[in-house]
Amino acid sequence: MEIREGVFGEVNGQEVKIFTLINSSGMELSCINYGCTITKVLVPDQNDKVENVVLGFDSIEEYINHSPFFGCVVGRVAGRIASSQFELDGITYDLPNNEGVNHLHGGDLGFDKVIWDAKVEKGADELKVIFSHESSDGTAGYPGTVTVNITYTLNNKNELDISYYATTDKKTLINLTNHSYFNLSGDLKRDILEHELTLKSDHFLKLSDSLLPTGELEAVDGTAFDFRNGRKIKDGVQSDHQQNKLVSGGYDHPLVLSTNREEEICLIDHQNGRKLIVETDEPSVVLYTSNMMADDFEIRGVTARKHLGVCLETQHHPDAIHHPTFPSIVLDKDEKYRKSTKYRFSVM
Repeated sequence: MEIREGVFGEVNGQEVKIFTLINSSGMELSCINYGCTITKVLVPDQNDKVENVVLGFDSIEEYINHSPFFGCVVGRVAGRIASSQFELDGITYDLPNNEGVNHLHGGDLGFDKVIWDAKVEKGADELKVIFSHESSDGTAGYPGTVTVNITYTLNNKNELDISYYATTDKKTLINLTNHSYFNLSGDLKRDILEHELTLKSDHFLKLSDSLLPTGELEAVDGTAFDFRNGRKIKDGVQSDHQQNKLVSGGYDHPLVLSTNREEEICLIDHQNGRKLIVETDEPSVVLYTSNMMADDFEIRGVTARKHLGVCLETQHHPDAIHHPTFPSIVLDKDEKYRKSTKYRFSVM
């Protein structure tokens, strides 16, 4: 096992570092301390051909100019907050609106734009990059000074574990996720429409025209949202269901997980046999099939386009602060935020 460190670029005079973790089973993970961004994940297919299976760039300038949250950690709160405002203990907090009137993924200066402190650890059978950051009281309108640690751990079983830990000195909101776009075809040879997704979920959250949860849970039965026995991504793109059409063909929806830590999410490319299993302790996963991706930039020589990647954003329900029936995203000063998600790569 090996860890390599280098310089990726510079942002406002600050050096951006890149870390490459290499295990003994043919897998490599590269990440930078700008937004804890995963830039590459190299894994073998059924013929032992090692290729990259995430969307990313080779320069910091491309991330700044073009990235639709490729591979980064988003926060303080993942997803949308309606009207860029929320109330805690009778106090109203105003947030920057960066998607119409709503607040998305922590705003224009969210965790994805931060240069994090980073250190590495090497064990006998695992490698770690530990990112840390202190977000001061009032940053992006959020209350409380929040201390965050995010650890990427790669082992020899081709498993990547992402663990999140946070504390605050004042009651606040927190809901973190990694926003990687997966494409198991390898080096973006194909789009993800033929990928098969199996997902243990009986309900999805209905979205409004503003792509915010209405609060209603809809049964997946008889819809393109029923992944319990596996289905191809293209089913949602071709679906006439109003919710699929609402998001420009495909998915941008929270699916409520019916189980945890039991291979609840499985993505397969049958053409090369690559398989990704995701296990988490989060209550939902936002399935996004890059329906809104622009085509005015390139991703390592491939022109960007719709349906080039699929995001599996494990998290609490979006806009939970406005829906008392949703699992809470409030973190008090005497509490600890601990969450983790494991990504296991293999072949069929």
